Amino acid sequence: MNRLNTQEGTIMKLTIESMMYGPDGLAHAEDGKAVFVAGGVAGDVVEAQIVEDGSSFSRATVSEVLEPSPNRVDSPCPFVGVCGGCPWGNLSREAQLAAKEENLRSSLKRIGKFDDDAVAQLVQPIRATRDDWGYRNKIELAPTIQNGRFRLGLHGRDPQQIIHVDACPLFEKKFPRAIKAVSGALGFLGNSHDLSLERVGIRASRRTRALEVALWTPTGGFPRGQVSRVLSDALPSTSMVRVMSKGEKKARRVSKVEVLSGEGSWTEDIADSQMRLSAPSFFQVNTKAAEILIDLVMDALNPQPEEVAVDLYCGAGTFTLPLARRCEYVAAVEAYGPAVRDLRRNLEINHLDNVDVIGGDAVREFPDEDADVLVVDPPRAGLAPEAIDLIASTSARDVAYVSCDPATLARDLKRFCDEGTFVPVSITPVDLFPQTFHCEAVTHLTRK
Repeated sequence: MNRLNTQEGTIMKLTIESMMYGPDGLAHAEDGKAVFVAGGVAGDVVEAQIVEDGSSFSRATVSEVLEPSPNRVDSPCPFVGVCGGCPWGNLSREAQLAAKEENLRSSLKRIGKFDDDAVAQLVQPIRATRDDWGYRNKIELAPTIQNGRFRLGLHGRDPQQIIHVDACPLFEKKFPRAIKAVSGALGFLGNSHDLSLERVGIRASRRTRALEVALWTPTGGFPRGQVSRVLSDALPSTSMVRVMSKGEKKARRVSKVEVLSGEGSWTEDIADSQMRLSAPSFFQVNTKAAEILIDLVMDALNPQPEEVAVDLYCGAGTFTLPLARRCEYVAAVEAYGPAVRDLRRNLEINHLDNVDVIGGDAVREFPDEDADVLVVDPPRAGLAPEAIDLIASTSARDVAYVSCDPATLARDLKRFCDEGTFVPVSITPVDLFPQTFHCEAVTHLTRK
């Protein structure tokens, strides 16, 4: 096939070969050029239209499924491929898990430079819960004006597109009315008041029955009383808050959290702990699968009662709390102010007084304690080289690295191997995000 055949607008017959780390499937044109295909699953034979033609690859969108894959399934969500929340919603769970394992292996080979034997020895079978829908404890709605009316919806595959929905099959199934009730109430208010909403968060727990609605707005005037009354009538909640932020769009920061009604925070039971989270704080959206992460971290470290632990990028305490129950002392480092405050409160709630909470950057505020075991759970960007050097400088016997991105994990594991102090002994992927390409992984590293 010549170059002309992959120009934008060209219709092609393609066989989708695999699901990459992303929402699309991978196919190849007759000339061998890679084509990333939206709207299909591995094994589909499709007719697709080229929408972007680059020098090394093209992008296409499925026009028609000619021969469905044996891995194609019917989805409970009518917006698969349109909404951005469940891009793999038409792919069987078994195929999803296999693809996530393979994407991790591929990153370790391509980026980490591990050979086939090392990858086969390191990567353990993927761990998952039974819930593949209805598992999310949090969902966010975005505001938009449609036909002159204020509405809320979910971000589409195109981030500029907002999809109006009454329910989301990914969201906690114990609260089926929550999205419609919140959208309806705020839609009503937004057509007569300037709410200046930036986004709306809903958190729900099937374990504690806690339900929080968080309204993200700039600082300034806000019809607090009317919003509280209308929302409470539409959906009784345990907490309703307004999160005020300021600054440039790409660097906005939380200036204040104002309680509109209820407790002012959201409560979840996880492992042997109860955690109370403020709206700005991060918490894994899949509580049951997050417990698998905790188990894997504790199994890797096997912390002992007389030992000292360090927890970097600790957040509100997902790993700090179980470490504190097992160790003599824990140094926990977190840069985000709301999470630091939540961690201190969670330690009080769980009657734990053996943790030093350190607010600040993990590199600049690296603990002086001579650690026995160490946990790192960095953001998607992974670890800075300085962090790897600091970890290597400790006397820790074992490290548990929790990652949400296979590419940065592979890069960092290569850096650990090049540094020479710690070596990986196992990597276990965990499916925290069914119906998406995202996957967590827990790596156990031990001192050479």
